[in-house]
Amino acid sequence: MFRTLFPSDWLAELDRLQRELPRFGGAAGSIRGSGRSGFPALNVGSSPNAIEIYAFAPGLDPASIDVSIERGVLKIAGVRKSELPQDDAKNTVHINERFAGAFHRSVNLPEGADVEQVAARYVDGVLHISVKRREVTKRRQVAIQ
Repeated sequence: MFRTLFPSDWLAELDRLQRELPRFGGAAGSIRGSGRSGFPALNVGSSPNAIEIYAFAPGLDPASIDVSIERGVLKIAGVRKSELPQDDAKNTVHINERFAGAFHRSVNLPEGADVEQVAARYVDGVLHISVKRREVTKRRQVAIQ
């Protein structure tokens, strides 16, 4: 009876559903990330001085990429054009594995990020965004009188 209600490898099915869920909900990924899906592929890391985001987007015109920060969320958006001919009566596309179309990725920045000190550069298909951290104030002892 239970064999028909539950797949044999229910943990694998649960993992697949969890990876596909952000695609439907539109939820922003955290700085830690939630999966390995979407275009462009992202690497996010941090140091005591900055948060470093690398977006792997080969073949894009840097002018077609929009990078913005709103309410602590870094957004990368743009459009990747297809280089294939239109699939019509004259042309046939046999294999098309490269993503084409509008894309959007989001990363929640940590509380200490200084959104006024952001640098972005695009070199060899990699968009590197560096968000500096705010100067952390040292703990101060308050004297009681």
